[in-house]
Amino acid sequence: MPAALYALALGGFGIGLTEFVIMGLLPQVAADFGVTETVAGYLISGYALSVAVGGIALTAALSRVPRRRALLLLMVLFIAGNLLSAVAPTYGMTMAGRVVAALCHGAFFGIGAVVAADLVPANRRAAAISVMFAGLTIANVAGVPLGTFLGQAAGWRATFWAITVIGVIGLVGIAVLVPRIEHRSAGSVLSEFRIFRERQVWLSMAVTVLAFGGMFGGFTYIAFTLTDVSGFSGAAVPWLLVVFGAGLFAGNVLGGRAADRNLVKALTAIIAVLAVVLVVFALTAQSKVATVVSLLLMGGFGFATVPGLQARIMRYADGSTGTGSTLGSGANIAAFNVGNAFGAWAAGLALAAGAGYTAPLWVGAAITVAGLGVLLVAVRTRGGELARPRDVEHEPAPAAV
Repeated sequence: MPAALYALALGGFGIGLTEFVIMGLLPQVAADFGVTETVAGYLISGYALSVAVGGIALTAALSRVPRRRALLLLMVLFIAGNLLSAVAPTYGMTMAGRVVAALCHGAFFGIGAVVAADLVPANRRAAAISVMFAGLTIANVAGVPLGTFLGQAAGWRATFWAITVIGVIGLVGIAVLVPRIEHRSAGSVLSEFRIFRERQVWLSMAVTVLAFGGMFGGFTYIAFTLTDVSGFSGAAVPWLLVVFGAGLFAGNVLGGRAADRNLVKALTAIIAVLAVVLVVFALTAQSKVATVVSLLLMGGFGFATVPGLQARIMRYADGSTGTGSTLGSGANIAAFNVGNAFGAWAAGLALAAGAGYTAPLWVGAAITVAGLGVLLVAVRTRGGELARPRDVEHEPAPAAV
């Protein structure tokens, strides 16, 4: 794989660290600013909403900017946001820093996925996308525990200083390693929005919301499932989350390779197995051994969907505009975050109804099955919508080079 992909992965690592590390630092942030943990938690939800906005609005705004330059501008925004969080004297300023950093999240992964795909032959595009997203998964496996430890030892601001430094290194890496790729402008910014006339773009986004939202719904309250149902101690939860993170990393890599071989078959199988894993997890959550295995598989099959889902929407967005549109890619990043919010909300409703701590897994399975249904409808109705030869999802890709 080209070295440029690893520069993109480093940027993804920093962004993933920014998104998730705050979860382990909320008590310190709340104490420092004298706010409740619920108010401190808005630093998480505010970030997610800003990702969804930036994934579409900022990607569209940068649609006419050469992609390498756009990535560099986004990394500058990322650095500025985390630097603001590190030095912020008030809670409001910290929130502002989180929002600034989050705005670049969706656009970076959206534009970065297109750049990654352009760096390799057509039959390796999903694998290339998975390399970029590997930074996000590594952030979950190693970055978040280390960032939390640093914050606990040296104060939560130290973690944001460290992320700022990572951002600077990522900026240099992209400047040095990512080549200038010919940019085909679609004309006006508004012309980019033509992708939303394409039914398959909407269906692809719906699959993303439901398939990934199902996994996230099952995961949101997993700490309660692990302690109250499986019988693990609270001290064991971080280590169990490392197991989940290892699944994310493996699933991302293997899912990309599978999607390159046959996109529709890979997505169909992965989403179907994910639903089964969630059901089995719900049925066997009382067993510690089964829980560990289920955590690994839930992370694996959950994130194995990502390269394929991203590749699918890029295919149809490109077919709609004929310009290799980045807006579809950014919109799908927004869809991932909408799925996160929807899955967590639905699982929360089940808990509020008194259904117990395995209920989020059942809810996640149901949402995932709905995603599978939408995918099957999308595949069934896609004929003739793209007048591009050899752009057929059922057709396996040529052997990797």
